Amino acid sequence: MTEFQKYIQRYLDLIPTENWLEEMRSSGNQTIELYQQLSNKQADFAYAEGKWSLKILLQHLIDAERIFVYRALRFSRNDKTELAGWDEEEYANNYFLEERNVKSLIEEFDYLRKSTILFFENLNPTVLSKTGIANNNEISVETIGKLVVGHNIHHLNIIKERYLPNLI
Repeated sequence: MTEFQKYIQRYLDLIPTENWLEEMRSSGNQTIELYQQLSNKQADFAYAEGKWSLKILLQHLIDAERIFVYRALRFSRNDKTELAGWDEEEYANNYFLEERNVKSLIEEFDYLRKSTILFFENLNPTVLSKTGIANNNEISVETIGKLVVGHNIHHLNIIKERYLPNLI
């Protein structure tokens, strides 16, 4: 197994059932429900110096999902262009979320997740098995869909383990 496959597998292993589309719905709903309980002040909380705030984390989930789905779209349409990687830290350094409230981020995440689900639900097995190159690694459209889910669950786990117990 390559380093990339190991990296991806750690996210895929978090998906609790084989029905990854249902888990996409479930993890999205859990994320929305969790964030709806936060005040704007709480959403600015980071559990340690140098760690992202909850608001930054939600924006990261939004950006990652957009990038993953863009890749899946390109590959599903048989686009053979190799796609570049992205630097999540550089993105986080350029969010400028000071003026943005958590409700706005929740709304964006909700609409994006609904769109993501519609996209993947309407791909047949042949399309889901198509592959492309992203960040110098081959990946299938279906694996990208599962990555959306596993990545979301990964961050939900971090929120529950490191943020919520210390939230003001």
